[in-house]
Amino acid sequence: MTLNRVVVTGYGVTSPIGNTPEEFWNSLYDGRIGIGPITKFDTSDIPVHNAGEVKDFPFDKYFVRKDKNRMDMYSIYAIYATLEALENAGLDMETENRDRVGVIVSSGIGGLQEMQEQIIRMHEKGIRRIQPMFIPKALSNMAAGNIALKIGAQGVCKSITTACASSNDAIGEAFREIKFGFHDVILAGGSESTINEIGIGGFNALTALSTTEDPKRAAIPFDKDRNGFVMGEGAGVLVLESLEHAQNRGATILAEVVGYGSNCDAYHQTTPTPDGSGAAKAIRLAIQEAGIQASDVDYVNAHGTSTQANEKGESQAIVTVFGKDVPVSSTKSFTGHLLGAAGAVEAIATIEAIRHSFIPMTAGTKELSDDIEANVIFGQGQEADLQYAISNTFGFGGHNSVLAFKRWEE
Repeated sequence: MTLNRVVVTGYGVTSPIGNTPEEFWNSLYDGRIGIGPITKFDTSDIPVHNAGEVKDFPFDKYFVRKDKNRMDMYSIYAIYATLEALENAGLDMETENRDRVGVIVSSGIGGLQEMQEQIIRMHEKGIRRIQPMFIPKALSNMAAGNIALKIGAQGVCKSITTACASSNDAIGEAFREIKFGFHDVILAGGSESTINEIGIGGFNALTALSTTEDPKRAAIPFDKDRNGFVMGEGAGVLVLESLEHAQNRGATILAEVVGYGSNCDAYHQTTPTPDGSGAAKAIRLAIQEAGIQASDVDYVNAHGTSTQANEKGESQAIVTVFGKDVPVSSTKSFTGHLLGAAGAVEAIATIEAIRHSFIPMTAGTKELSDDIEANVIFGQGQEADLQYAISNTFGFGGHNSVLAFKRWEE
């Protein structure tokens, strides 16, 4: 069986640090974080006051007001990122075999704003007053479904829900679909919109969120003073194609996807294995599929949530596989944690780092915790010749998902 090489030919993004790949990368390069005071609701009753909100979202570019009546914002973010990705890739759906174009776009939670609003409505006005579009707006698969409907993609269409590993798994499964010849093109990624009372309040009840008042010091992965993650929102969607398909249409190739590792800690509902052994196994699976050695990896975009349990284990996993020299950074320090969309947005950051030969710093971090042995880049970014890089995402439930990318060359 002939296996296809899989390449990335475009992406779209909406995030706390930019609504185009150029804005997004420039923020990472220049050290501009997107974390600030929450504006979407009154936080005076809880100790969490910062988040990574999408700013200046260009709603009017693709949407009209009535679209909000049939789609939650997480779906709107996902469609926006998809249409931007298609434009970035120069992919014309009118000339594609629609049966060979798929959509795998994930969400960790789905339409949480709609869930909140309709449950309140039911409680206050009665069960018969629930809006008819509640279920279609709330379901976590509807971003993928709405994308397929919008662009006319008739191949595989699904959403993989593995908490914060969701969109890495989406990209990984899309990679395999194309690698093994089932599809020519897949739009893959994730979307999330959970900065609301129930989203912030729920994670606050878990004591998982940062209570630091200073936005510049709220998301500080691997820092000795880290005390929880900062919620983010947005979407990232990548255009994945077989190399043959991309070359036949004369596409500009941005990077190659070369490996994917996925497994489960089977340890605890929310806490990863303390020694990072599950994460280490997933990393090894990704580089094994890539056909490379650990020493070939030049950069690790870490899951790096700014929580104690996650980062101690992840640092240990990285050191176990790579030793203490490979450069590591967490771009969640810029965006906050986008939950199910994190992997897609961080995949874009990883590819852009490869393309620009530059490792973004871990913003806000000033002094590493004593339990962190990994080579975390902070203070300022670092020029580097990057051939291979990996991007880690780990989720509640013990889900581990790792992608391996390669600089494009014939």
